[in-house]
Amino acid sequence: MAKHGKRYAAARAAVPTGARFQPDEAVRLVRELAFANFDETVEVATRLGVDPRQADQIVRGTTVLPHGTGKSTRVLVIAAGPKADEAEAAGADYVGVEYVDQIKEGWLDFDVAITTPDMMGKVGPLGRILGPRGLMPTPKAGTVTMDVGTAVEEFKAGKIEFRVDKTGNIHAPIGKVSFTEDQLHENLRSFMDQIVRARPAGAKGAYVKSVTVSSTMGPGVSIDPNLYRRSTA
Repeated sequence: MAKHGKRYAAARAAVPTGARFQPDEAVRLVRELAFANFDETVEVATRLGVDPRQADQIVRGTTVLPHGTGKSTRVLVIAAGPKADEAEAAGADYVGVEYVDQIKEGWLDFDVAITTPDMMGKVGPLGRILGPRGLMPTPKAGTVTMDVGTAVEEFKAGKIEFRVDKTGNIHAPIGKVSFTEDQLHENLRSFMDQIVRARPAGAKGAYVKSVTVSSTMGPGVSIDPNLYRRSTA
């Protein structure tokens, strides 16, 4: 907090203590309060009423943000033959089986890893490296697939993965401060819609406990979580 100094303090003071806003109002306020001299990322943080220690209460999935994240996603595809050619044609940044050894040596300059089912024998052992970083390919996330071309195109277009952490929170980027309010609102709505859809059967009581949006350097702005009890706002 101290690093932010007077500008952060002024921005924080502009958010009424305990206030909960409508989604469009929250997005507008986040943009108005952004003060950094770079294009800050806008992020949503959601606290869920789940126990991630229980296998039936893990919340994870993917969604394609209508307007992307505003960030260039570096995509790695571990595949061979025609599937490697398909990945290259779709715009993957890195393609090849040789990246398995590079990862073992510490190379991690990518944001998403995609592979084909036949490569899991080679990719599986990378779990101890990629798993903790949220980079391990999985069928549920659509990153273990024979349709590598479509997967690459979706992630390049703004598809994001999300997974609840051990404290019951999910963080995800929904764009940049330079986006319009409508673009950020639509991305937020798309993301929260997917979170609501992903509610596990084992979750009891209130599912969405809090929703906060913020820019990289700015203060958090709370959204009324009741809006997400049955439907999205």
